[in-house]
Amino acid sequence: MDSEELTEQETALYDRQIRVWGVDAQRRLSKSHILVSGMKGTVVEFCKNIVLAGVGSLTLIDDTPVNKEAVSANFLIPLDENEFGGKSLAQACRDALKEFNPMVGVSVEKGDLSSFEGDFFDKFSAVVVSGCSLATKKLINEKCRKRLKQIAFYTVDCKNSCGEIFVDLQSYTYTQKKLDETIECQLQYSSFEEAVSVPWKALPRKVSKLYFALRVLEKFEEVEGRKPGDVSIEDLPSALKLKKEICDGQSFNEVNVPDSLLERLLQGNKEHPPVCAIIGGILGQEVIKAISGKGDPLKNFFFFDAVDGKGVIEDISAPNSGA
Repeated sequence: MDSEELTEQETALYDRQIRVWGVDAQRRLSKSHILVSGMKGTVVEFCKNIVLAGVGSLTLIDDTPVNKEAVSANFLIPLDENEFGGKSLAQACRDALKEFNPMVGVSVEKGDLSSFEGDFFDKFSAVVVSGCSLATKKLINEKCRKRLKQIAFYTVDCKNSCGEIFVDLQSYTYTQKKLDETIECQLQYSSFEEAVSVPWKALPRKVSKLYFALRVLEKFEEVEGRKPGDVSIEDLPSALKLKKEICDGQSFNEVNVPDSLLERLLQGNKEHPPVCAIIGGILGQEVIKAISGKGDPLKNFFFFDAVDGKGVIEDISAPNSGA
């Protein structure tokens, strides 16, 4: 793949980007293949960004039928119900994304991502999952890690006015310029399962409270047998009870998981388009970095809360996964 050159058409189309990050980075992008599961608003923003950037191909998975609720944060879906035509979210998004950049191949894969065999993932450079269960995140991440080829893995979710990105690049090498010299840097990443298994007491005191609140919600959905996002404010008493049980089991101070934050996360399941744009933009930037080898990659969680307008990077890694 690395030996293939850009075509004249690609060079002309991506001329401005080539001036920013170089022809080698653009060549890597143009030969990359991205898999995305879960066509939420945040993911749609991400897809738009990487299609415009000029990845080689994008494969979408989401068999959910198009409905009114999906339209609220998904600008790729037409507002006219007559245009839904019984399409799935993936099919509707594919049709729109093709118009952004005809040189990027956009396709749809049907089925449950967790049921696909490991070799299905071999053709992809990066895998992005959204709106899936705790068990599915762990499973897909592990399938990617078991392949001979290194596959970048990302999870992204937006709940109410908050968002989270997780990154696993396994063992990643990149270059960094300092003054007049170029330094080769290497990072070791934890898997999602390893990261969320780190004891809370072992984490720095200033770790984002969103990290803990989102782990409580993940566990709540798992314990209650709920689909991802199938929660409401009526679940607050049960969620607070589970929070106490988790904190007691971890010998962790409950004050680090504010009741008000859990309440806010449970109050609205709809994504906020401005938050989707921010999180989707950050995710697009990170995938481009990983594929092109340009820029310092995020390690390994990113959190955003629109209430304070802050984005926070947290390195929550197993003890043996240092820089």
